[in-house]
Amino acid sequence: MADTLAPASGPPSLLDARGRWRAWWEARREPRESQTLTQRNIYIVPSRAGLAFCATLLLLLVVAINYQLSLGFALTFLLAGSAAASMQMTHGSLRGLTLHLKPLVPAFDGDAAILEVVVTNPGPARLGVGFGLDLGQRPIPLAYAEIAAEGQTSVHLSWLGPARGLHALPVVRAESRYPFGLFRAWTIWRPAGQQWIYPRPESPPPPWPQTDAARGDDSLATRTGSGTEFEGVRAYRRGDTLRQVVWKKAARTGEMISRETAGAVQRQMWLHWNQAQGLDTEARLSRLAAWVVAADAAGHAWGLSLPGTELAPANGAAHRHAALQALARW
Repeated sequence: MADTLAPASGPPSLLDARGRWRAWWEARREPRESQTLTQRNIYIVPSRAGLAFCATLLLLLVVAINYQLSLGFALTFLLAGSAAASMQMTHGSLRGLTLHLKPLVPAFDGDAAILEVVVTNPGPARLGVGFGLDLGQRPIPLAYAEIAAEGQTSVHLSWLGPARGLHALPVVRAESRYPFGLFRAWTIWRPAGQQWIYPRPESPPPPWPQTDAARGDDSLATRTGSGTEFEGVRAYRRGDTLRQVVWKKAARTGEMISRETAGAVQRQMWLHWNQAQGLDTEARLSRLAAWVVAADAAGHAWGLSLPGTELAPANGAAHRHAALQALARW
């Protein structure tokens, strides 16, 4: 079975001193639902351009002292003051922001999982703020955003989970070099939460499995036909006729509801592990995932039977996610 909890990247090797230091540093930071950026969690250092600028200032200062140039002193201290002011602005472009995640959406293996980070800004507009995911790669691709004054901005970050299963979320990094690029201010945040990666459905979708109901076992299928005796209502499904739709309720609430008659039927299906014989484990999971997606789209009531796990026949989004999670966890 796959691990129920796996990191976004593998552990660093013994010779990777930088990776081991990063892993130690990240382990000291507890996962949080949200994080407000303050002086305690924002770090700032000169950038490469800033170091070159400092070297230029030092050269100007030496020349001004050597030749006793009053304008040289004025220019040097003017540029130094501008650099000090830019350092304050760079730090201030992150200070006060609050980061939190919207509810996570599961992804299939091989597809990018999307993290939607909501940035709340209680102060003036912030320019040139970059966001990225720290997956142990260098450099980190950043998505830049302008944060509106006293508002919220959503930033979408994507990443690939290493395999099916339940995975810890990667570290989120926010960075700014505004306004002159002389300093780099950044923060890191470990979001609390776990990302589901489902087995990738087989493509093209395989034929439907031959169920017991197809062999004539009436215990696995409810009535089917075109009866007219009214029994109740249900959610609209593709294939329902216009005469089945309760138009008064649709006009009043905007929700499509269909009449259920005595002859109406919902077929129940069972998806068994043994129905995908002749395949390896991952191929079986991929085929069962394809059947789960297809059965849910068709509106059937279906159950899932795995060694040690069984889900009773049902339908709907919650049932689909429960089945795909069982396949991902297996």
